[in-house]
Amino acid sequence: MDKNIAIIGDSESIKGFSAIGIDIYPCTDGDDAAHLLRNIADSEKYAIIYLTEEVYNSVEKERSRYADRITPAIIPVPGVKGNSQTGKRRLSSFVEKAVGSDIIFND
Repeated sequence: MDKNIAIIGDSESIKGFSAIGIDIYPCTDGDDAAHLLRNIADSEKYAIIYLTEEVYNSVEKERSRYADRITPAIIPVPGVKGNSQTGKRRLSSFVEKAVGSDIIFND
């Protein structure tokens, strides 16, 4: 079975992703985003689920349910409100966990 890619976020931030074949799921608040994330991740239809940073930060409890699973990968991306550095901090923590030191960003 092929796996797809999805994105959850405010409609302004995610509408362009449909042009490149990513399934878009607009939401208006954290509760809506949490519900969407659970439904999408549990469907096992998606290998990757992008979340705008605002949504990513608002659904921490739901994200933790999928932390130990290989798929779906849940990845933050900046929205139209700007970059809050969530993705950079997440990548930095993965590198530090893997090699014992942040060799990429050296923060």
